[in-house]
Amino acid sequence: MATFERNAQVDWEGTVKEGKGEVKAGTGAFSLPITFPARVEKPGGKTSPEELIAAAHAACYAMALAATLGRKSAKARRLHVSATVGADFGEAGLKIQSSHLQVIAEGLEGINAAQFSDIAKEAEGRCPVSNALRSSLKIDLDASTK
Repeated sequence: MATFERNAQVDWEGTVKEGKGEVKAGTGAFSLPITFPARVEKPGGKTSPEELIAAAHAACYAMALAATLGRKSAKARRLHVSATVGADFGEAGLKIQSSHLQVIAEGLEGINAAQFSDIAKEAEGRCPVSNALRSSLKIDLDASTK
C-alpha cells in the first residue's frame, strides 16, 4: 500500500486568550471554530485540539477493531466507540495526559463476549493513533458487548 498524507490548516486572529481561529480539513470535510477559552473552559460550540485528538483516536480505534474482528472471522453489527482525552495545567503549561477509549459492540458474531475483551485489547495495540500517542499518554480501554 502506498504512503499517504492528510493535512489541516488553522487561520488564527488575535492573542491566545482573546483570539479566535478556524481549523479546516485539507479534504474540505470540515471547518471548525476554535478559541482558547473554549479549549479550557466551556466549549460553547467550538472545538479544541484535545477534542480533535479524541475524534481521531475514536475513529482510528473503531477501524482497527473492525479489522481485528475480521481477522478473527468475527464481526459486530455496530461498534460504539468514544475517546475522552484528559489534559491539565502544570508548571510547563497545558499538558495532554490521557486518552480513555470505551467501546460497546452490538450484534457480535463469530466470537463470544469473553473473547471480545481480548480482541478489543489487541485492536488497541494495532491502532495507529494509539501507537502514536502511547509514548506520551496513558491509554486505557473499557470494552463490552450488548
